[in-house]
Amino acid sequence: MQVFRIDETFGRQEELLRLILAAFSYMDGRIDPPSSAHALNTESLREKIADEIAFGVSDGERLVGCIFCKPEIDCLYIGKLAIAPETQGRGIGRLLLAEAEATARALGLPALRLLTRIELADNHRAFAAWGFVQSGTMCHPGFNRPTAIEMRKTL
Repeated sequence: MQVFRIDETFGRQEELLRLILAAFSYMDGRIDPPSSAHALNTESLREKIADEIAFGVSDGERLVGCIFCKPEIDCLYIGKLAIAPETQGRGIGRLLLAEAEATARALGLPALRLLTRIELADNHRAFAAWGFVQSGTMCHPGFNRPTAIEMRKTL
């Protein structure tokens, strides 16, 4: 497994989009509102790559994981952490989160932050096992109930 930076020279947006959609597909019909992954396309991924700090993991020539990170005032926000379904459980998520931690430290940010949907209890447990703790909830626009849990990891 090789971790690499995804930057403006990355030319595999279609493969990256397929990876994200495959990794998030198990949420279809389980979360409301639907995942924002469905709003992505190759052009919006190019913009996301230009605006954020992204890493990928390859297994040979195949892209098997990615993470997008966005610096905030007091933390590094983690978004679109995606692992190919057939490679989950092989430590790819840990590799990507280690890159996020190293990036946060290099930027002088003391924590990581992410959002995970209320309905995805397995994700809550996985992130807790990686050192994240619940720090709040949020409601998506148009909802009067919490739709996501905010989790933070202090570095």
